[in-house]
Amino acid sequence: MGGIGIIGAGTAGLQLALVLQHNGAEPTLYAERTPEEVRRGRLPNTVIHNYRTRAREQSLGVNHWDRTALDIAGHWHYIPGERPLSFPGYFEKPSMGVDYRIYQSTLLEDFENSGGRVVYGAVTADGIGSLGSGHDLLVVCTGRGGFGDLFPAIAGRSPFTSPARLICAGLYTGVSHDSDTHYVTLSLAPPHGEFIEAPMQTFGGNVSVILFECIPGGDFEAIARAPYADDPKAHDRAVLELVRAYNPAIFERIDPSAFGAIGPRDVLQGAVTPTVRESHARLDDGTYAIALGDAHVTIDPVCGLGANAASSAASVLGEAILEGAPFDAQFCRKVDERRLPRILGSFDFTNFMLRPQPHLFDVVGAMSANSELANDFTEGFTEPERQWRNMASAETAAAYVGTFHKG
Repeated sequence: MGGIGIIGAGTAGLQLALVLQHNGAEPTLYAERTPEEVRRGRLPNTVIHNYRTRAREQSLGVNHWDRTALDIAGHWHYIPGERPLSFPGYFEKPSMGVDYRIYQSTLLEDFENSGGRVVYGAVTADGIGSLGSGHDLLVVCTGRGGFGDLFPAIAGRSPFTSPARLICAGLYTGVSHDSDTHYVTLSLAPPHGEFIEAPMQTFGGNVSVILFECIPGGDFEAIARAPYADDPKAHDRAVLELVRAYNPAIFERIDPSAFGAIGPRDVLQGAVTPTVRESHARLDDGTYAIALGDAHVTIDPVCGLGANAASSAASVLGEAILEGAPFDAQFCRKVDERRLPRILGSFDFTNFMLRPQPHLFDVVGAMSANSELANDFTEGFTEPERQWRNMASAETAAAYVGTFHKG
């Protein structure tokens, strides 16, 4: 068989497979579920792709939603209080949200319809050894399957050893998107957590994705702990009341009589532990396995950086593979040198937002009075390594704000 084996058909695995296929290689993709099974599944996440990720999709010819999904111009920041702050920041180019059940099933079909080889069924860490001898390199792109022993967590690399937030996310009808300009609305509500709303294309058209990042003990916690299936109507009422309390501008766009989660498969409740794992391992037969996406670095969704980082890393790895063998330890180190700045920038900046320091709110206050700064900070979500350098300390944050007040 030879060639590259890719285990996992999430963003990282699919985009890597398509990069290789697009450039004449013939990888084998090991996918746990068929496209139809993906479409019938539960909401896996609430991903917004920034314009850099969209450009990679366009280069691969898989930008199927450019004309149907709503363009997202930037972030609308909202901080409640006696004197609430409310202001926009804009990307250089728009982002976009598509239900991942549509996105992943379609890209899997794209790969297969173009002659790509797909092997369906779960692959676990126990079975990876039997695959190694059939490939020149294995790429593991799934956090499931017990691969933790193959790619152990790097002790001390994350400030968290357990989830920093409880998560409740869903797709909701009854929220108007009639405006000419659309945003990801970021509501910071310490000590309760974060509340995020954005348009997303689904099977039934564009609706709102609403994500609560819930700090245990805060007002948001109950929405994450009460299973949606126990009382769907109570869940919808609770979400509506939290929206009313923590972002009245979004509430004004809601028709309460039409508001609610689409259905039980469209609500996601859980938690994520931010983790950085070893990036590669040598199998018993000498073949190397390299971790990609969630198998390598798991990022909380609060900043929406995980899938975009996975897309970037897949592109970097694909380019390195196309440069040619040998796929050995030196190759794995070369890949890390190229991909880690963006991945770890995404990881560290996200963790900072999960445990914000006072200088974050100093920067936010300055942004509310300076649109140029607000735009640059918003654009920083597409360049998280730069964003993290600016926010890493009170001193770097002050220097960053200062660059917008000279002259």
